[in-house]
Amino acid sequence: MSLNKEVQLEDVIAIISEKLKAGGTVTFTPNGTSMLPMLRDGEDVVVLKGTEGRRLHLFDVPLYRRDNGQYVLHRVIDFCRDGSYVMCGDNQFAKEKGIRDDQIIAVMTGFFRKGKTYTVDSFLYRAYVNFWYYTRSFRHTYSFGRRKASQLVKKK
Repeated sequence: MSLNKEVQLEDVIAIISEKLKAGGTVTFTPNGTSMLPMLRDGEDVVVLKGTEGRRLHLFDVPLYRRDNGQYVLHRVIDFCRDGSYVMCGDNQFAKEKGIRDDQIIAVMTGFFRKGKTYTVDSFLYRAYVNFWYYTRSFRHTYSFGRRKASQLVKKK
């Protein structure tokens, strides 16, 4: 018998916030494909901690709440002049600008995959982040070319 129960983040955000403010950590299994290949939909478990009022750094992966109420786990890829953040999922190319500090709930400190722990301080994680970020424009061009080629083939 499994004691794990699937719940919506909205239903437990008050408990999560309380635990983070007390200095604790929170783990959960994120859903969605925006952070592939790093985080797999419904498989990996992320570890979050509070930001303790500190500003996020480049490549941090915060959990934040959009103005429309949606909760998102994306990477910081740049900063706006007004001090807000530019976010983007690892599996996305559209940048989301204007994320403010008051929208940030927590920041990822690591994740678990198939019983193995990966921390944001590990060499393997850092290598992945740098590779993924600095090949972003190449991957975007490649993806665009692939889509166009596929469309041409379908027309024939």
